[in-house]
Amino acid sequence: MKTAILGGGLTGVTLARFLAGKGEEIVVLEAEPVIGGLCRSRQEKGFCFDTGGSHIIFSRDEEVLRFMLSVLEENRAVRKRNTKIFYKDRFVKYPFENGLSGLPKEDLYFCLNEYVKTLIAEEKGELPPVKNFRDWIYSTFGKGIAECYLIPYNRKIWNYPPERMSAHWVEGRVPRPPVEDIIRSAIGIETEGYTHQAVFSYPEEGGIEALVRAIAAPVMDRVTCGFCVSHIRKSCSGWEISDGARTVFAERLISTIPLQNLIPALEGVPERVQQAVSSLRYNSVCSVFIGVKGSVPDISWLYVPSPDIGLLNRVSFPSHYSTHVAPEGCSSVLAEITYNEGDPLTRMNDGDIIRHVVNSLLAMGLIRNEDVIYTGIARHRFAYVVYDLDYLANISVVRKYCEETGVDLVGRFARFEYLNMDGCIRNVLEYMGRAQ
Repeated sequence: MKTAILGGGLTGVTLARFLAGKGEEIVVLEAEPVIGGLCRSRQEKGFCFDTGGSHIIFSRDEEVLRFMLSVLEENRAVRKRNTKIFYKDRFVKYPFENGLSGLPKEDLYFCLNEYVKTLIAEEKGELPPVKNFRDWIYSTFGKGIAECYLIPYNRKIWNYPPERMSAHWVEGRVPRPPVEDIIRSAIGIETEGYTHQAVFSYPEEGGIEALVRAIAAPVMDRVTCGFCVSHIRKSCSGWEISDGARTVFAERLISTIPLQNLIPALEGVPERVQQAVSSLRYNSVCSVFIGVKGSVPDISWLYVPSPDIGLLNRVSFPSHYSTHVAPEGCSSVLAEITYNEGDPLTRMNDGDIIRHVVNSLLAMGLIRNEDVIYTGIARHRFAYVVYDLDYLANISVVRKYCEETGVDLVGRFARFEYLNMDGCIRNVLEYMGRAQ
């Protein structure tokens, strides 16, 4: 049986590797000139940047983590996380609840007092029911941590009001911090949150795309790039997939591409399914690359919740991940901005966006203007899945239709779930288990 895999990003090439390993005939159809999807990297003038925003390799899933590290073999560096939040002109330890002692005293009291009050209210059963993501933040962290950091940051990264987002996806993803850790943090005793990413890996050479290429290496001869799927027709013998010039025939179809690209290509999709897909929300990402002479602050990555600093929500420092992603004596900075069509960013040209980001970095004291020797920019239309209040109803309609039609959906934008790299690979393993 021949299987056609739509999309040559991390999910698509991982699927191809495992299916080919079982002796199956496969073809991967990728729209872009190169594989990688959100995990592509750009190398220019001695610098290497991940175009889909900063990526690191970590996971609670030991099986998936072993797989990622094993395919990289010797091409990996190991680093200890040193992550901060830029809050009121100071660098506060991340996660925010583990850095409370770094806050102004009034803010520290506000966060600690409200956390304890919320904990007591929960024990008494006095918390109102959680109806949305905003409610979940308040009932989990208290009003102080919510209003000082989590609400403004999440409003910025999701580019959508938290009160209009579902809370179903976050339970279990972000744990309630133990009260002991909150108190220790408040009085200045070191505590660590999100310990599964406290130590992370990254390719020594090639950026995060090196991981995708290592996974794809055994099946690259079965990958066709530049194949933008425009029409998919189901016949009695299987599937006909066309890009307008070429047609591929396959008995099985697995999609890892965004539903917004898949559904319009399928023949005869009912109006209700088309409407459900058009109602699914997502964010795009704009990544701005800055190369500088000399060093940058000893920070892995930095969260920027305040809108006053600029449009950017996260700043990372790839030259701290590997010594081979910047020329000798130089460092690199990557700033990310999430946006939607029609936002102010879409009315700015590349030069305006770069200047805006450079000014934000200067305002935070992260770089000096005279040290900037390289700038670049990249955009990805599909970056983050946004779980609005209608998400569960809409995605149910789409998945049911695809299941009934015989299209298998795997990965971040095919499943339309907020999956990290390890989640995409776990999704592949789960699919392989079901397909046996």
